[in-house]
Amino acid sequence: MSCHLLSRTPLAIALCLAIAGPALAEPLADAAAATVQPDGADRERVYHDLDTIRVDGKRERGYGAERSSTGTRTDTPLVDVPQAVSVVSQGQIRDQAIQSMADAVRYVPGIGATQGEGNRDGLVFRGNSSTADLFIDGMRDDVQYYRDTYNIERIEAFKGPNAMIFGRGSPGGLLNRVTKVADWTTRRELGLQAGSWDKRRLTADVGQAIGDGTAFRVTGVYEDSDSYRDGVTLERKGVNPTFAIRIGDATRITLGYEYFKDARTADRGVPSDSVASGGTRHPVATDAATFFGDPDRSPTWAEVNAFNALVEHDFGDGKVLRNRTRYADYDKFYQNVFPGSVNAAGTTVAIAAYNNATQRRNLFNQTDFVFSADTGDIAHKILVGAEFGRQDTDNLRKTGRFTLPDPTCLAGSSATSCIVDLAAPTISVPVTFANNGTSDAFNSGVNKFAAVYAQDQIEFSEHWQAVIGLRYDRFDVDFTDRRAATAPANRHLSSSDDLLSPRAGLIWKPVENASIYASYGITYLPRSGEQLSSLTPNAQSLDPEEFRNYEIGAKWDLRPDLSASVAVYRLDRSNASVVDPADPARLVLLDGDSQRIEGAELSLAGNLTRQWQIIASYAYQDARTVRAVGTTPAGRTLAQSPEHSLSVWNRYDFSPKWGAGLGAIHRSDSYASISNAVTLEGYTRFDAAVFYRINDNLRAQLNVENLFDTDYFPTAHSDSNITRGAPRGAYLSVNFTF
Repeated sequence: MSCHLLSRTPLAIALCLAIAGPALAEPLADAAAATVQPDGADRERVYHDLDTIRVDGKRERGYGAERSSTGTRTDTPLVDVPQAVSVVSQGQIRDQAIQSMADAVRYVPGIGATQGEGNRDGLVFRGNSSTADLFIDGMRDDVQYYRDTYNIERIEAFKGPNAMIFGRGSPGGLLNRVTKVADWTTRRELGLQAGSWDKRRLTADVGQAIGDGTAFRVTGVYEDSDSYRDGVTLERKGVNPTFAIRIGDATRITLGYEYFKDARTADRGVPSDSVASGGTRHPVATDAATFFGDPDRSPTWAEVNAFNALVEHDFGDGKVLRNRTRYADYDKFYQNVFPGSVNAAGTTVAIAAYNNATQRRNLFNQTDFVFSADTGDIAHKILVGAEFGRQDTDNLRKTGRFTLPDPTCLAGSSATSCIVDLAAPTISVPVTFANNGTSDAFNSGVNKFAAVYAQDQIEFSEHWQAVIGLRYDRFDVDFTDRRAATAPANRHLSSSDDLLSPRAGLIWKPVENASIYASYGITYLPRSGEQLSSLTPNAQSLDPEEFRNYEIGAKWDLRPDLSASVAVYRLDRSNASVVDPADPARLVLLDGDSQRIEGAELSLAGNLTRQWQIIASYAYQDARTVRAVGTTPAGRTLAQSPEHSLSVWNRYDFSPKWGAGLGAIHRSDSYASISNAVTLEGYTRFDAAVFYRINDNLRAQLNVENLFDTDYFPTAHSDSNITRGAPRGAYLSVNFTF
């Protein structure tokens, strides 16, 4: 039977995988006894060094993963988790030279990157855009900034609502970064990277035991790089020491601190043209290096100081108590002089400017107690827990006003809009910044929440399992609007929500290494928004938005080091708010669903043979509005949600010293925004790598991204801010261990 995936419905795709399963297994049977290939520095020596690397209780298997303790808060095989989960392993991070969240999701089905206005990570999870659904070691890291991977062991992508475990938000999914921590392993590693556009990067990873009861580990990064974009620079520096203490055989304490700063040029990309072609507009045709706006007046930086503490105690007999605390102080600033719309004649473009400062202090505490129990022949693994948090946020935005007259700004310009020649869009016009007292944000807020939750992983028999859970959140926001034009009665706002988030999944295991599941979950997004700054007098009394996910899927560990999965889902969004037609001063909730995303995801990850590793994925999604909301009619396709996404990455080791990698990424057409007025044309891009182990302590790799120099536009923020993909770039990395 032939399965043409790009022309099939989600159900047909699932059936194709089920039918093709035996055919896939047959050519792999000759390697059924293949030994696990470790990640990291020992991978190239797999022919004579067969030790398995263990990291924080999870066994890495080349590009695959067997277990996770994040998705259920218990140590559980991924085949027993009734949810689509993708893991970016340490081996994949190394081989693809992954250094950002956008890099990390390139080969993950169902997740894409957005532009983030050139100052932050932005992701699209199953059609839902987010800047806040990012976690670190299972705790919220929701401030808008660019993250790095220098201290990251692996990255876990959870698809669909996850409120029962993670709380509010994450309607389409989330990313959780698992950090490198002290583990009594002696390590000395130094990494150097240099390449295109003056790329210069240094990383370090040093760890050691201090006696039997104490260990330390320190990771660090420094980067100073330019860009293929004129005037764009990047500087990063970070250090993350961790200390681990064992008290007897049952208690372990891990303490950590991270300092991280990312400073770069905020690049909002290029605008779209003004003349429709093929029914929609497209990004303007220009040189890849051309900067629209003023790079010298577009700085952005974020500074993070974070403290972490984890206390674990094993009582024996499957009883484990775990308490985690995180305090993080964020200082974020961005300023941009950026493009707006192109005129009807296609000869000029409007340039605007503003800046924004955010300070946030997060304090979170989680406590989990896991134990096992039996009721007759039925086994239970039970989780009960509580989480408390407080977030204090201050926001200040200022509009930029150009100093006019200036010869650069053409006729029609105003203090807030400099009209320039489309052929010469890089400017240097003096700008002053001030809060306008009306539309510019100037506020502070305090968010407090308390949650309790319980989960039961039930094993009815060797073939049937279930996961049921429930979380209750009390979510309170106190918000102060400090803008000069705000009426005194509207300056102090508050909102309280009681959120009940269920989770249910049923699992059938025809054999030990395969499962078929069905699951259901709900999550909520309060009216203060994902960044806690959107509360208004009209919205403060409205119920939160609700997201419901229905999913069926299958997982199959073809071998201990090779896994395949398929998921078919429907994600509905409801409780959208609109202006009351009878009273424009009020907002009302719409009954029923406003958005629906239906899709399917397939993935294969692990070792095809002892020498050949692979990551392959395909995602189909139909992401649309199903009823009118405000000025957006029904039937619109959600922004940056391509119908088809396909990726594959291979690494083949020709000998213990030499290896090569080759990858391809395909995206079909998508829209820059919900307006559906500007098309981002589909593209296929190739990446490659060569790996060489010089000796036991020195290895080198060369990564070439966009191998055939494809001209493409992968992401956007709006119809007027579209990112051009980087031209072909080459990066040489050298890693020393000593």
